[in-house]
Amino acid sequence: MKVVTRSVEETRALGEELGRAVLRAGDVVVLSGELGTGKTALAQGVGRGLEVDGPVVSPTFTLVREYDGRVRLCHVDVYRLERVQEIHELGIEEQMEESVTLIEWGEAVVSALPADRLEVRLSAGAGPDERIIELVLLGESWRHRSLRLAEIVQSRAPDEDHQGPAGDEPGDGEELEES
Repeated sequence: MKVVTRSVEETRALGEELGRAVLRAGDVVVLSGELGTGKTALAQGVGRGLEVDGPVVSPTFTLVREYDGRVRLCHVDVYRLERVQEIHELGIEEQMEESVTLIEWGEAVVSALPADRLEVRLSAGAGPDERIIELVLLGESWRHRSLRLAEIVQSRAPDEDHQGPAGDEPGDGEELEES
């Protein structure tokens, strides 16, 4: 599933809707994309949707930030890790069952993550604040939520500038992969 946002606030609003309507304790969400593509903005929106206390900020230097809310949020940044094994040393496995766990730069450590996860791939679009956001659902729990995610994606205006092959407009269908 793909969606296009045209501002930082639209990216946050998408995250907020995911946090409010889709994400639940035990979910792992991998946020991937180049520097400046909106990973932290999406995480801030998720925090709003989960009604966390305080502002969500990038965990780049602390590696892990935790927030209490309607559902606990564990926000992880693995950019600085040198080995996949270091993710275990952070101790986030204990948090995963009770929290929504967002992992920035998570594509680097997918071998250490649960097979059941949501991958959110962000990339720059045509305009300075435009982002193309692809949601990739992996595992059984996401299969059950694919219709709700499709509704969220389809509720956003389609963007003619970012059509792929026939029938691959943002919001058309879903991408569901299994591991």
